[in-house]
Amino acid sequence: MAAYAPGNLHSRLVTWLKVVLPLVALAILSTLFLVSRRIDPADAIPYATVDVADRIREPRMTAPVYAGRTRDGADLTITADAARPNADERTGGTAAAPQAVLQTPDGTTTRMVARQGELDNGAGLLRLSGAVVITTSSGYIANSEAMTAALDRSEIISPGAITATGPLGTITAGQMILTEDPAAPGEYVLVFKNRVKLLYAPAK
Repeated sequence: MAAYAPGNLHSRLVTWLKVVLPLVALAILSTLFLVSRRIDPADAIPYATVDVADRIREPRMTAPVYAGRTRDGADLTITADAARPNADERTGGTAAAPQAVLQTPDGTTTRMVARQGELDNGAGLLRLSGAVVITTSSGYIANSEAMTAALDRSEIISPGAITATGPLGTITAGQMILTEDPAAPGEYVLVFKNRVKLLYAPAK
């Protein structure tokens, strides 16, 4: 029997591998395609179509932020969960769960929280409604059903009845105004008007 030379054995092994390895790779690829789950692109279309159609029909912004400075130097920041512009975007829009922060130059901070809000660019006002709560850094917490804040100056007004608690006790009134003191520019006053009642209970 003739013996095989090492060179011949190596050549035959390489030749067999050239045939066998591509066949094994083809078998593995075929198995992957057969086992893998078929993906239907149409599954996601209804959800995307509904969302896009809703946004086109009622355009809105999520978590909008408005920041500006009044002519007397106060910083006003307004945020909301969502906002919808009016048909004429230049006139403003409405906001859900708005929050506003007014920081006046004298260091006083006034925070306002409400259920709804309306930004009226024509009148230069932010109108808040629905369980409005105002908190001031001077220690007052006021509750009212409506409140307006000017966009171009430091002025916050409750057009209706208001109840507030503060350093002197509990105050009820027909109106509250937070504004710059006309007699002392740079200083700010909180004024209660119309049938004011004070339950005196000063903080200790």
